[in-house]
Amino acid sequence: MPNKDGINIVKDFQNIKDKPIFIMLSQVSSKDMIAKAYESGIEFFVQKPVNAIEVENVVKKVKEKLDMQNKLNEIQKLFGANETVNRSDEKKYEEKIISILQKIGILGENGSRDIVNIVMLLIESKRYMKDYTLKELFSDYDTNTKTVEQRIRRAVNAGLINIANLGIEDNLNEVFLEYSNSLYSFEQVKIEMDYLRRKSSKRGKVNLKKFMEALCLYVVSE
Repeated sequence: MPNKDGINIVKDFQNIKDKPIFIMLSQVSSKDMIAKAYESGIEFFVQKPVNAIEVENVVKKVKEKLDMQNKLNEIQKLFGANETVNRSDEKKYEEKIISILQKIGILGENGSRDIVNIVMLLIESKRYMKDYTLKELFSDYDTNTKTVEQRIRRAVNAGLINIANLGIEDNLNEVFLEYSNSLYSFEQVKIEMDYLRRKSSKRGKVNLKKFMEALCLYVVSE
């Protein structure tokens, strides 16, 4: 590719309507270059030499994410038709949220109940995180928005640490592959993994809006 590299190719596709999802395979080991790849818009970075099982699992997760997004688009259209969420659906949705929080090891955190309640609020009111700031959403849930945000952020951070530890132990772990780039940013999970390995003093960061939106997506897509 004359005058082009993988990162430039990915950037070129970011402004089109139906942009593809990119999985990058490279021998590059530089953290800065990998960070730039994620910033350009890739979904996953797989370092060579290639592990066939890892690539297969990554492709599977990307396909599942696409399927969920398509289902969410269909559900949004139904929501536009003023369909209501019945009690049996409410129970099913809440159970799904609890199951996911349990898988990432934060069900016992103080903020876990807040997460469940807020995701249910979003679903029942047919709203999505992209349309609101955190402060606007939390104010509909509790007047003490700062305290709620702190509880939730601590819980979500605990999940990031748990996911990073799973990745260190086994980067083919199903929970790691499922949630490291859906509830969290894979780039930030990698940063946290390096911190836990004592390779870096920098810690991974969480995006609460991404986390809550992804939870909604998981809950309503099945």
